[in-house]
Amino acid sequence: MDGMPYDNSIIKPLKRKNSPSLGPVAVLMADDKDLRFFCKLLNISEDNFTRLLMSKVYVEDSGKQGLSVAGPFIGAPYAVMLLETLIAWGARKVIFLGMCGAISPEIKIGDIVVPTDSIIDEGTSKHYNADESLRSKPSFLIVESIKHIFNKNEIKFHHGLVWTTDAVYRETREKLEYYQAKDALAVDMELSALFTVGRFRNIEIGSILVVSDELATYEWHPGFRKKQFIKTRKIVAEVIKSLCATL
Repeated sequence: MDGMPYDNSIIKPLKRKNSPSLGPVAVLMADDKDLRFFCKLLNISEDNFTRLLMSKVYVEDSGKQGLSVAGPFIGAPYAVMLLETLIAWGARKVIFLGMCGAISPEIKIGDIVVPTDSIIDEGTSKHYNADESLRSKPSFLIVESIKHIFNKNEIKFHHGLVWTTDAVYRETREKLEYYQAKDALAVDMELSALFTVGRFRNIEIGSILVVSDELATYEWHPGFRKKQFIKTRKIVAEVIKSLCATL
């Protein structure tokens, strides 16, 4: 693909005969509820999708190569498999909507986090030449676009460092203390790998995370059913729709 780095891998993401041709802007949504709500915002039928592994890809019908949205998924390796395929199908600017657990005491359930940097504590990034700093960054331009649209709409958000792990049951007190000392705001399971692949493939990618649970006190406080968490996800989906129109 044009602009793509030399790739010596044996298995490559491919655009096959029946694969859809995507426009440059794509959205990755980790949760099925967010995916379905976003499709309603775009007036896309839930039945009009292309199957991709265990996920679905929807394409906005605008008479041209429209906005695409894919999901659901969980974990860095699977998220990267989806992203690689979307890139092979034409995506060049990607927004990831996911969830995260707060590890800063100032971050609460239902808050919005805009990651500006991520700590690599997952196993996928190292296969994409992740640098020795163990950090992975999003596209500066997309991050600035996200911040701008939140500020324009007077929607409060946090921005900063996020820790990514692929071992959800190994978030120990020692690790939380370690990453809190580095001023990490939250923890998730996909972010750093997606940013690493974005850099490797020379595409632009940014993310918005909604806080689903809290771990800052070294006890788990889930908030997946709380009204504020559910409300915020809908607000963010509407923001992403507006954001995509500007990209």
